[in-house]
Amino acid sequence: MNAFTLKNGQLYAESVALSDIAARFGTPCYVYSRTALEAALDEYLQELMGVDALVCFAVKANGNLAILDVFSRLGAGFDIVSGGELKRVLAADGDPKKVVFSGVGKSREEMKLALEHNIFCFNVESAPELERLNEVAGVLGKKAPISLRVNPNVDPKTHPYISTGLKKNKFGVAYDDALSLYQHAVTLPNLEITGIDCHIGSQLLDPSPFAEALDKILILVDQLASNGIQLRHIDLGGGLGIRYKDEQEPTVKSYLQPLLTKLKGRGLKIILEPGRRLVGNAGVLLTKIEYLKPGEAKNFAIVDAAMNDLARPALYDAWHEIVPVQPRHDAPRTWEIVGPICETGDFIGHDRSLALKAGDLLAVLSAGAYGMTMSSNYNSRPRAAEVMVDGSIVHLIRHRETEEALYALESRLP
Repeated sequence: MNAFTLKNGQLYAESVALSDIAARFGTPCYVYSRTALEAALDEYLQELMGVDALVCFAVKANGNLAILDVFSRLGAGFDIVSGGELKRVLAADGDPKKVVFSGVGKSREEMKLALEHNIFCFNVESAPELERLNEVAGVLGKKAPISLRVNPNVDPKTHPYISTGLKKNKFGVAYDDALSLYQHAVTLPNLEITGIDCHIGSQLLDPSPFAEALDKILILVDQLASNGIQLRHIDLGGGLGIRYKDEQEPTVKSYLQPLLTKLKGRGLKIILEPGRRLVGNAGVLLTKIEYLKPGEAKNFAIVDAAMNDLARPALYDAWHEIVPVQPRHDAPRTWEIVGPICETGDFIGHDRSLALKAGDLLAVLSAGAYGMTMSSNYNSRPRAAEVMVDGSIVHLIRHRETEEALYALESRLP
């Protein structure tokens, strides 16, 4: 669903004008729609009705406590990649028994924290991690529930920086090594093998690589069973893409139905880890034009948001639609939408045809995923405020940082 629509000549979030939000909370500001968040999760829940399945939101996409709270209330679990993300889930009253812990570099302290809270499963990504987890669990007198994240060497047909399922990627254990590593895990006294995991990448627009990866994983599941290792769940990861520009966004049904057909009758609980799909188009970044700077080669619209607020354009050359909050009917010009950071790579969008004036508000669309969660304080810039709209109600869910807070943990020399 689209919760951001034009009404009365300006852009609204549900029933609230974005100009009113900017006037109240300032810019830059992230704005989320609760209705859009709930609708995105419900699309999964409807397709999984009657199936033994758990949808675990990938916290790395957006870890705001209010967003985690929305998903937790609807029964979702969480996919985490750090101890800090686990603490966020706990602070949002999420159920640790619905948490899967992914990531290639889990520390002993993070393992201990997760074991103490009895998470659902560790997605183990290497042989050394297996040994470390066995050791940490032994010290605590616990058995760690594990699955191996298996790298199926399937091309997800996405940006190379967000591809995770090829041999050259750092993630997971090699497909050809998985059987022997599972057999070794059986001998480790403080581990309990519960499942198998696979995640091939992010922003996938073609569902076929998911099915190809599952076929390979199911061959391995059968090999494990013939060796006496019976699994209880299969984690198919996340990665389903969204529309940023003109992409054909796959439906959740077109993604899930082939997978559910292949898994029917196998008695395996299904774990899914969507991130971007649940939050990406549920959020926008509001920003104000500080200056218009026409030039001989380029025209620059300098806004108060920057690469520290939204890193994706600078990092991936990613496209985000940029629209005026109150569209003008003047003749458009072609603009570079850039921020105030002292880097040539500080841009939000290239070559945008827009009718603009200084002081205008712009909305950067599809900013709910990997926006605030990847933001930084580069150039000593405080991070943006975040608000959530729920019908006609606006909740401030993160206060804007202050400059003083940026150096509060620092000290001068004596």
